[in-house]
Amino acid sequence: MRIPLLLGLTLLLSAPALAWVPKLDEPTAKKVIDGVYGRGDLVMTYQTVDLSVKDGKFAAGEGAVTAFDGGPQCVADWLAAPGDTSQGSRLLNVTASGQADQLYFQAIDARDSFKNLRAADALGATYAGARLADGELRVDIQVSGLPTEKARDAYRTRMRGPDGKMIDPVRRSYVADFKQGENGKWTGTLVYYFKPLEAGLGASDRVELLVRTEADTSCAYSVGLNLGSFQ
Repeated sequence: MRIPLLLGLTLLLSAPALAWVPKLDEPTAKKVIDGVYGRGDLVMTYQTVDLSVKDGKFAAGEGAVTAFDGGPQCVADWLAAPGDTSQGSRLLNVTASGQADQLYFQAIDARDSFKNLRAADALGATYAGARLADGELRVDIQVSGLPTEKARDAYRTRMRGPDGKMIDPVRRSYVADFKQGENGKWTGTLVYYFKPLEAGLGASDRVELLVRTEADTSCAYSVGLNLGSFQ
């Protein structure tokens, strides 16, 4: 279970500046574990950009999505008719996370199994081997309105830093949540893995996630992510 929205905002406002942790260290691991076990404050270990649309606006706020290609009409059409997927599926949300977020879930599992997880053990091979590799950033994209399950393969993503340099994902996968709705369209979560540091990006930088859906159109979108909003 994720941190409730109001609690998450409270933590963000009251906590010192954060930065994504490409490789877990013992102090960070201890903070994450202590938060899960109730010995300290919960640590923000992810950023989610909510792209649901209400009253013609993205829930994440104005400017959450801009047009990278195809012109501003691409975004305008999305906002005007978010449920219309005749010209391509829609992004519902984008979540960025790293090793700290995966440790969060490992700590929950240990706690709920009535075990005590120490930071030193969490950094050992058993736990570390079940997390992201050092330097990897995970990006989950929940989408809705795919015409077929196969169409998810047509999605294309890049990450772009302030200097405009493009970064390809090192690999991709899918969450086992793809379902076909009564309208015949598919909804589920795409997962992409990036190595931003190798491209010269910093662990607290603001970056753009560029996305092309499965649609045969010129529209491509840019979603802003802040690596300095979580650990």
